[in-house]
Amino acid sequence: MKVPVSWLKEYVDFDVTTQELANRLTFSGIEVENISRIGSGCEGVIVGEILSFEPHPDAARLRLCRVNNGAEELHVVCGADNFTVGDKVALAGIGTDLPNGTKIRKAKIRGQVSEGMLCAEDELGLSSDHSGIMILPQKTSAGTPLVDVIGPPDDVLEVEITWNRADCLSMIGIAREIAALFGSSLRLPKTDINEEGIPVADMADVRVEAPELCPRYTARVMTDVKVAPSPMWMQRRLSMCGVRPISNIVDITNYVLLECGHPLHAFDYDLLSGHKIVVRRAKNGERMTTLDGEERLL
Repeated sequence: MKVPVSWLKEYVDFDVTTQELANRLTFSGIEVENISRIGSGCEGVIVGEILSFEPHPDAARLRLCRVNNGAEELHVVCGADNFTVGDKVALAGIGTDLPNGTKIRKAKIRGQVSEGMLCAEDELGLSSDHSGIMILPQKTSAGTPLVDVIGPPDDVLEVEITWNRADCLSMIGIAREIAALFGSSLRLPKTDINEEGIPVADMADVRVEAPELCPRYTARVMTDVKVAPSPMWMQRRLSMCGVRPISNIVDITNYVLLECGHPLHAFDYDLLSGHKIVVRRAKNGERMTTLDGEERLL
């Protein structure tokens, strides 16, 4: 389990080094196996704006991009395809040293000049995600240092939770343990839910047919929802915990799971058959196609 120290500090105060915190947790039975520093490789990386792009004439998988770095336009050759004109991206200019030891230089790639590099998160030491270049909030100004957008480097604890300490399988659970160790107070996040409109019982139905396995299952209906990218601070926290950001709806469910240890799932109301959720055991011989496209025999 990966635990960002900055996230812990939202719930509990402690004034010791990360190493001392790790030692205290380990001796209390919450073993810290490793400490990572995330985000320390972003020096010299700035926000760039995609002005235009076109296919590379001699390489089908490459694009020729015109990028605004806040002071001038640069020509950058890029192998990703997850961006469009107007997107704000992480740009490593000439002379930048990446965490893997690569020094960005002006170069020719298949005959075309490249004056920098558009970076994925793994290339900046932010996560293991290499699915595409890093897309930044649209309102960010070109030329802004990346560290001003994503925040300073953060220490992340990798902890091993034993079977008898399920109470620590969340950020709040670890924070509660720290509060006990240091004699501090635990600050729980405030919740303020405005319930209005049609009662949820008139819109959806939940049936639990296996109460011995699932004694309680609740549902809430949200309307007028816009699916969009999550805020950068949430994406960064998920990435530090080893979870790839997808969209605001999916990310919220993962965020609450990490924060509280309570699993959530979001259904598309329009696609939910009969607007009904049934919790039951599998039937013998029943088949289900899972998210990886494989059909499973239950």
